[in-house]
Amino acid sequence: MKTATKLALEWSGMFAFVERSFRLIRRYLAWEGVFLFYTVINALTIGLIGLSEGISPDRQEEVVLFLVIGALFWGFLSVIFEEISNSITWERWEGTIEYTFMAPIHRFTHLAGMCLFAILYGLLRTSIVLLVVAFFFNLHIPASSLIHALIVLAVGSPAFMGLGLIAAVFPLLSPERGAQATHIIQGIILLVSGIYYSVDVLPAWLYPLSVISPGTYALEAARAAILQGAGFEMLWPQLAKLLVIGVALIPLGLWIFSRAEAHAMRTGKLKRNG
Repeated sequence: MKTATKLALEWSGMFAFVERSFRLIRRYLAWEGVFLFYTVINALTIGLIGLSEGISPDRQEEVVLFLVIGALFWGFLSVIFEEISNSITWERWEGTIEYTFMAPIHRFTHLAGMCLFAILYGLLRTSIVLLVVAFFFNLHIPASSLIHALIVLAVGSPAFMGLGLIAAVFPLLSPERGAQATHIIQGIILLVSGIYYSVDVLPAWLYPLSVISPGTYALEAARAAILQGAGFEMLWPQLAKLLVIGVALIPLGLWIFSRAEAHAMRTGKLKRNG
């Protein structure tokens, strides 16, 4: 088979995984509505902290934006992380894990399709939450700042896709409790990345983790873009760090996943139910 034909088939296969994932979302649309409602309420609750009495009125809008940006970015990055890491769990729920892993398609195509779906779905959910939050707090964010923030999201996504691939190993190796184990990585990122506070307040022994967390640089760049109106000349140091981390984590995640897949096949863990 010619190389061009093979590439076309893999490209088509990647979008097939995207389409299948959106069809699964449509099948469980009511539950997605529940999760979206919770995400909106969570963002509003965190934003309201900025209107507390201890904060001077002239700083309240800035604090609200600081917190809301953290909530929005954490919501987006959580969707990417969870959708990728839970892709194995979905396969088990649907009873298709054996068929998917035995299908004549490259594993990279399968995982690339899941990553692309996670980004598109994360952007959709984050946009809905942003509209509600902006209306609730009467926020006025310049379009140029939003565009810069979206670029930060795009540049930071590969790093979180790499972490998601690493976390996807847990459900692959443990049908019973693997999905819950992915929260360990997610919790560490939440703790050290300055989602709702500056990383400067972290204890000295914990601070080094914030240096290697992609969330730290994604949040710094997004807040600089929205709160200070920073352009690319100010954002490029953080964007460069995100790219470097993404370039390192994607192949690392693929390598770890391939090793875990080989182990799961050898030990008979690719079964439908836990």
